[in-house]
Amino acid sequence: MLILLLIRTFAEELFCGSNREYWEARGMMELYKNNHIEEMPLQSPFFRKKVDGFLQANGLRMETLDVYYTLQNTEGDILAGAGLAGDVLKCVAVAPEAREEGLVAPLVSHILSQHGPGNVKVFTKPEYESVFASLGFHLIARAPLAILMENGRGLETYCAYLRSLAGDARASSAHTTGVVVMNANPFTLGHQYLLEQAAAQVDRLVVIPVREDVSAFTYEERLAMIRAGAATVSASPVIVADGSDYQISAATFPTYFLKDLSDAARTQMQLDLDLFARHIAPALGATVRFVGSEPLDALTAGYNALMQERLPVRVVEIPRLCHSAQREESVISASLVRQALEQGSYSRAAALCPESTRPYLLAFLADRALRKELDTPLKPGLVCPDSKGAHKDMDYALMQKGIAALRPYWSRMAKATVPPLLQLIGIEAEKAMKKATGGVNTHRGAIFALGLALNARGVEVSVSEEVMQNNLARIAQAILCNSVTDNDSHSTHGGQAVKQYGVKGAREMALEGYKDLWADWLPYYRSLSGMETASCPLQRTLLRIMSTLDDTCVIHRAGYARAQQVKREAADLLSCPEPCGRLQTLCDQYAAEGISPGGAADMLALTLLTNSLINL
Repeated sequence: MLILLLIRTFAEELFCGSNREYWEARGMMELYKNNHIEEMPLQSPFFRKKVDGFLQANGLRMETLDVYYTLQNTEGDILAGAGLAGDVLKCVAVAPEAREEGLVAPLVSHILSQHGPGNVKVFTKPEYESVFASLGFHLIARAPLAILMENGRGLETYCAYLRSLAGDARASSAHTTGVVVMNANPFTLGHQYLLEQAAAQVDRLVVIPVREDVSAFTYEERLAMIRAGAATVSASPVIVADGSDYQISAATFPTYFLKDLSDAARTQMQLDLDLFARHIAPALGATVRFVGSEPLDALTAGYNALMQERLPVRVVEIPRLCHSAQREESVISASLVRQALEQGSYSRAAALCPESTRPYLLAFLADRALRKELDTPLKPGLVCPDSKGAHKDMDYALMQKGIAALRPYWSRMAKATVPPLLQLIGIEAEKAMKKATGGVNTHRGAIFALGLALNARGVEVSVSEEVMQNNLARIAQAILCNSVTDNDSHSTHGGQAVKQYGVKGAREMALEGYKDLWADWLPYYRSLSGMETASCPLQRTLLRIMSTLDDTCVIHRAGYARAQQVKREAADLLSCPEPCGRLQTLCDQYAAEGISPGGAADMLALTLLTNSLINL
């Protein structure tokens, strides 16, 4: 009741005087008081379809939203709706028959009262500018078909930050400042070339990273890559600013309210460039904006052309850096790097990137290996997309949280210069994982094995299997023999199994450089390449590992004798012509018995990662 009272009071204060009379004349104040503004449960297919139909009928597209609110008539027809995604108001629409009723203001007021005023942005049509202005929003960018407004001081604060970076350069007409806006997903030799060429033409170059976190590499990773790459530029000083929501982000690309995507693309470009011209360039005192040429992507090429047409600053297009591949010259692009990574080839990706980027390529591949292992279906006793396996404290979503928490640590492990530092980073990664999973150990074994592999591989473009195996053993010995006593090594369940049954645990396998990985698991996995079913090689390789590995996780859960039987069951299933079709029975059996071959799962992820690191 208190919340309803506050909302009612807020509405009455907002729509006082002539505005209040306007609302009362149409009965809308009473409608607002009666709380007919409802949140639509978008997780329900029925309500989502209803909202989608309403938006389509009003020339809008359904967007990814956190919440969506509507005003409906007594028949349940939506008269007006508005949603919120992060701090951006989206999908604001009013049915034609209600467009003279002033429904946008109470609807938006309700959303702000429910979710806090904050610093909210809104994309809307120009005809709604006065409505949002009455709610405390002010214009920050304009295009013929759309406007961008916000109700806080976010842009003002960001521009003050940019002015602090520009320093004395803004006050001197003798100094030129250039700007580059880049996504760097990831930062390549092409990006480095662009910075070198741009910095040579100005007294000071400012790089603004795209902040939007929807890329293959996180914003923090991309920012770190750009800063490391910019540090090597030998020309004028290069300043890498923090990114913001005000350049090439979800907040500057409002395609949600236009059906025609070509119109939407041009509109979002115009808004983005108008915001740059009005606010970003003046804050930096910038007179030049640099872009790389775009021979492949028509949309980006059009964006570059629109810059030339609309920006008041000089626009300089720098030809892309090319490389020779298979005797054909081609441009270096981040998309080529991502393609190589998705295909599991570190060496091809690394050849297109400066050394400072390569640890992040390794991190991507470690993350990819864990996700491919997790996404493999029908893994006996293990968590899959559609099964908890033998676990009561883990499921697919929790495992995903554990993997996501580890992502920032893989690049640090790859860069660790001495084994004790690698060990400390691994301990930090384990703490982060447990914090994300509520204390559940989802990937402790993987942290150890994959962290060793990344550090042993190094960032060179090409490394032989022999070198990597020797490095693995050497680093493991430096960590395990110098910092762990014999008593400590047997304090874990795996250590107890090693002591009691004489099997090889994680420690022993690492000390011999994962001999079975190189002699058996990796060659076997590679022999399966080209199989029609994408998951079958992974399932087969898991069975191969299960048939050869004394899995201390199984020994701890089911005992040594049952663990040996598990090895035989995996071998028997693997000998069948179509083992992948008979896995469900084994999955059901292990789930019922509480058997989880977690060690084999870690070794499958290690096999996948190693294949990417050595695969040319």
